[in-house]
Amino acid sequence: MPRFAANLNWLFTDLPMLDRFDAASQAGFEAVEYMFPFDYDINDLVEKLRSLNLIQVLFNMPPGDWEAGDRGLGCLPDRVDEFRASVQTAIDAANALNCPTVNCLSGIPASDIDPALMEQTFVENLRYATAEFAKHDVHLVIEAINTRDIPGFYLNTSAQAFDIIEKVGSDNLSLQYDIYHMQVMEGDLANTLAANLHRIGHLQLADNPGRHEPGTGEINYPFLFRHIDAIGYEGWIGCEYKPIEDTAAGLGWIKEMN
Repeated sequence: MPRFAANLNWLFTDLPMLDRFDAASQAGFEAVEYMFPFDYDINDLVEKLRSLNLIQVLFNMPPGDWEAGDRGLGCLPDRVDEFRASVQTAIDAANALNCPTVNCLSGIPASDIDPALMEQTFVENLRYATAEFAKHDVHLVIEAINTRDIPGFYLNTSAQAFDIIEKVGSDNLSLQYDIYHMQVMEGDLANTLAANLHRIGHLQLADNPGRHEPGTGEINYPFLFRHIDAIGYEGWIGCEYKPIEDTAAGLGWIKEMN
């Protein structure tokens, strides 16, 4: 059975953020992930992880101005300096949290930007970032997101992501494969995972439609979990789903699918 990490932006949301760590631990999770550590006192996060013996497995690089609609800086040609500054911010947080993997969000570019320039910017930014993260033994991933949940997001399919990874040419870069997003965009989950496992650095899950718990939608998760084990994936799977009701009450899917 795969190892599951609680995504604290999606689970236990009836609680203040720091209390979600306790709830995740009480529910049996040994690892957590969440979008950003930058709005919290890093010492509080470190102490929560230490006191509960939790592992921080992932967070995202600074996204720009989230409230203004930014969803990352990776492919934005006019914000390269901001992107490079955010690399150091993310490295500092990863070091403090002992977090092995950081996700780089590609962003939502303006519609009038030349696609070739967007790709060139993203590739060059990733070459810079992967080299800097490697100095601290932190792995970088990129994520493809479906066009329905975040319209205009630059990176949308696994094929596009793998092409970017090839162009960057760094062994410190791989794909964060979100099963939910890729079911929406392309399906063929099992074959894609098996063929590209060497280029996948992290997994996330939710069912479709609704983005709820496994077992609530069309994805055959019992089969997929067996398949993930069979192909040799040894990383964590982030539970990035919207519970239908109470988070803890809805966690029965883990035992049911074991």
